Amino acid sequence: MTENRVRRVAEQIKKDVGGIINFEIKDPRVVGITSVTDVDLSRDLRHASVYISVYGSESEKKETLQTLVNASGFIRSEIGRRIRLRYTPEIKFYLDDSIEYGAYIESVIKSLKEEENDSNDNGSGKDN
Repeated sequence: MTENRVRRVAEQIKKDVGGIINFEIKDPRVVGITSVTDVDLSRDLRHASVYISVYGSESEKKETLQTLVNASGFIRSEIGRRIRLRYTPEIKFYLDDSIEYGAYIESVIKSLKEEENDSNDNGSGKDN
């Protein structure tokens, strides 16, 4: 199987799973902002690892992840209807904290720049 086809199918699964999570799963345990960040698909298209990002507290993240794991059969059947493949891939969900980690790193860099600007302004000692 070519890498290009695997990549295209993975992108389609990413798009479809995102739509299913946001518009078709009516479970209140899935919190408001849940997005699919990546899909890793095996070369034989039988296994898909779906990485999700959830905006909320740690308990909301765990509850959303568990709800999606429980709904994986429904999500798999929807994927099977939307994408014509010989075998519909088994779906496993994983929590992805990379967006939050990126935001944390950005805030640290911003605070360091502000501290640097404050120390340069105060430490210059020049009077005009």
